[in-house]
Amino acid sequence: MSVATLPDLATYALRLGDDSLVLSQRLGGWITNAPELEEDVALANIALDLLGQARTLLSYAGEVEGAGRDEDDLAYLRDERDFRNVALAELPNSNFAVTMARQLCFSTWQLALHQRLTSSADETLAGVAGKAVKEVSYHRDHATQWVLRLGDGTDESHRRMQSGLERVWPYVAELFTTDELEQRLASDGVAVDVSALRPEWDAHVDSVLQEATLTRPEGGPMLPAGGRRGIHTESFGFLLAEMQHLHRSHPGATW
Repeated sequence: MSVATLPDLATYALRLGDDSLVLSQRLGGWITNAPELEEDVALANIALDLLGQARTLLSYAGEVEGAGRDEDDLAYLRDERDFRNVALAELPNSNFAVTMARQLCFSTWQLALHQRLTSSADETLAGVAGKAVKEVSYHRDHATQWVLRLGDGTDESHRRMQSGLERVWPYVAELFTTDELEQRLASDGVAVDVSALRPEWDAHVDSVLQEATLTRPEGGPMLPAGGRRGIHTESFGFLLAEMQHLHRSHPGATW
């Protein structure tokens, strides 16, 4: 890989790591608060899978960057505008239906992404993707089963699931928004052009919504792709404050 490519690679690994880190933090908020004990465990396991992905990717981003930052520096010592996750990952849990709608949309996209990244010319990205495919397949199936259960359940669960979809839908477009950095890396066989993932994503999500008797949200504003440029939702600052508080309060502390 050329020296000129390294800054792009560091940013790309950072983006993917931030996606997983931020969603892991969000899902961790359900522990002891989920509808049933088994779901506490399930969401905790999904969060841990994502955290594992984030650790490897952030460590790699720091290594490629060459500025002496490790995974902890990147997770705990960056400010809000320095994070590059998609906005969908940071949306508040709100209620369980919103969480499952967010998880269905995100994990369906992430699975398609990692399936293609297994062929990346970068060995580290390919290795992360190979492990993640197995994990994210479960994440998608878990969300799918809950969307079906709620959508085709009672009138109230159907209403809440439909409302949850409509809450997260404006943030879906960013998942498929590419830019010059990604296109450069994709042309070198390193990254994935996410704009090509939409047909596969639509096929799975549409089949789930049809079986769940839910209506695909159409029309309405699709929010601009700001997360990749460091522009986040209002709630993101509160998420970071909670996640980073201990580390920033005790700089340099070790276990």
